[in-house]
Amino acid sequence: MTIITVMPHADVCPDGLSLEVKPGKVLCDALLAAGLEIEHACDGVCACSTCHIIVREGFASLPPAADDEEDQLDEAWGLTPTSRLACQIKVGEAPLTVELPRYSLNHAREHE
Repeated sequence: MTIITVMPHADVCPDGLSLEVKPGKVLCDALLAAGLEIEHACDGVCACSTCHIIVREGFASLPPAADDEEDQLDEAWGLTPTSRLACQIKVGEAPLTVELPRYSLNHAREHE
C-alpha cells in the first residue's frame, strides 16, 4: 500500500488526511472513497480541471501528464509546476503529499 498525505484544506479536509492506497488506483477515486468531497465535474474523464491538485512531495515519481491533461490544467486556478489532475494519476509505489487548491473552477456547479 502507498501512503497518500493530503494537506489541510479549510473546507474539504481541515485536519489533513493520511491514507493507504493500493498501487494502480486512480487518485481521485481513492480520495473520494476516503470521504474527501473534491470536485470532479467530468467524473474523471479529463474533460475539466475541477480535480486539480498540487503534488507537494513525490511529483518526480509520477509519469508525465498527457497532452489532454496539460490542456485541461491550463484552465485550472492556481496552476503550479507540480499541478496535476487527480483523475489522471494512478497511484504508484512512492508516497505522495498533495494539496487541494483553495479554489476550484466548477462552472457546472456555479450555475445550479
